[in-house]
Amino acid sequence: MAARFEALEKLRNRIMEAHHDYRVGVDTFPSLDVDKIARDMDLVGEGTTRGEQDQPSASSKVIDEVEHSIIERVQDEKKAAHQILEDQLHLYSGRIANLGLEEQFGLLQQANTSSLSDFKGEIAVGLDTLHARRTDLYEATNELANFRKNHRLERVARTQQGTAHLFRVALLVFLFLMETFLNGSFLAKGNDQGFLGGATEALAFSFVNIGSALIFAIFCVRLVTHRSMAVKLVGAASILLYVCIALGINLLLAHYREVSGTLADGAGNVAVQRMLHHPLGLEEVRSWMLFLVGLLFSIIAFIDGWFVLDPYPGYAGVEKRRRERRQDYTDTKADLIDRLIELRDDHNAKADDILKGLGSRRREHAAILSSRARLFALFNEHQDQLERSCNQLLSKYREANIRARKSPAPKHFSQPYKLQKIKPVIQNHGEIRDSDLASSIATAQQALNEQMLQIGKECETGIEKYRDLDKLYPETLDGQA
Repeated sequence: MAARFEALEKLRNRIMEAHHDYRVGVDTFPSLDVDKIARDMDLVGEGTTRGEQDQPSASSKVIDEVEHSIIERVQDEKKAAHQILEDQLHLYSGRIANLGLEEQFGLLQQANTSSLSDFKGEIAVGLDTLHARRTDLYEATNELANFRKNHRLERVARTQQGTAHLFRVALLVFLFLMETFLNGSFLAKGNDQGFLGGATEALAFSFVNIGSALIFAIFCVRLVTHRSMAVKLVGAASILLYVCIALGINLLLAHYREVSGTLADGAGNVAVQRMLHHPLGLEEVRSWMLFLVGLLFSIIAFIDGWFVLDPYPGYAGVEKRRRERRQDYTDTKADLIDRLIELRDDHNAKADDILKGLGSRRREHAAILSSRARLFALFNEHQDQLERSCNQLLSKYREANIRARKSPAPKHFSQPYKLQKIKPVIQNHGEIRDSDLASSIATAQQALNEQMLQIGKECETGIEKYRDLDKLYPETLDGQA
């Protein structure tokens, strides 16, 4: 079965496959451990040492090197967090791009157009195929009608099929085997090989006896029913010829049975001579029984053969051809209708998968945007945490410095540090807003639903076109539809 809806199939596969090939997770920005950093930098010790030296001076307006190192440490953490943010934004951008929503909306329109064309093409191919079958049936029907008209037949042709036909075949086989067995028993009397030799000879006689009866019944004697007088005469002559052959074969077998018991060689020639000069000169009762049994089997085979075909010559063959063409046409139409229904269901199943896939991608798109928004919130919170941590570290240093000083502390010791925060920029080129995406998906769903309805209508139309061939080429017999 040829593949159909290839564009729709490819689109479905693309939508149903994974949207990315990596694991995504929002890494939380690590918080600074203020106590650990203070110990590592020995801020209390540095503050005490510099305070005992009254450093920085009370008139200093700039931060000293310890404060500067604290701020640099926090700035490094801010840069590291910003790099994490940029990496995550790049991943999110890749995930959004991999969704390929705009491209798939375009492909969906193309798939709808090609799917409808595929379906109409299937109907056209089916019509061509079914038209040929219907034409064959129409011609066979006309042939049968002309045959009945020309031969003045009003009855239905008799064709052999089913149990009755099997029974007749079985009867012929039984007759052949039974006659072979009986003849073998009779002929075993004068055969050197006993029953086996007699059965071999009987097999040949049975084949000729039964076979000739069948040949005459099937091909010759039926000519007596023909409307032509000349043909009827041939059939009548065939009946006489059959009677002569049946009597001759069975009389010859009976004579052969008698002489084979007394002669070792030349029994066949003697039997022929007795048959020609004294055909009814059988001397033994068993020989007459052999003759009558063989003749009876021949007559039964003849009658059985008579009913194998219709009595009128050629009538059964014409009727059989018409029935075969009708069955071929009916089977072909049923297969084509099943094919259309299968294609329709296949299309609708793929369309349903696409609708589910679009809904899944919309949820994925919303999840990406939500995760990205949470990432921005976490980054802003992290910058606030860095600012607080920086002021805590400065406080540890400054308080130790103030406790060890003899002179007043610089004025900037009382001023909190303001971290210059980074405002991340979102690169959203080609990004679809969720509202626009929802509208596009709704439009796509409507288009697919309309396409499914259109395919359903085309399916019904195709089935009606297949059935319309019955009106274009009606099956008539004797002028009646």
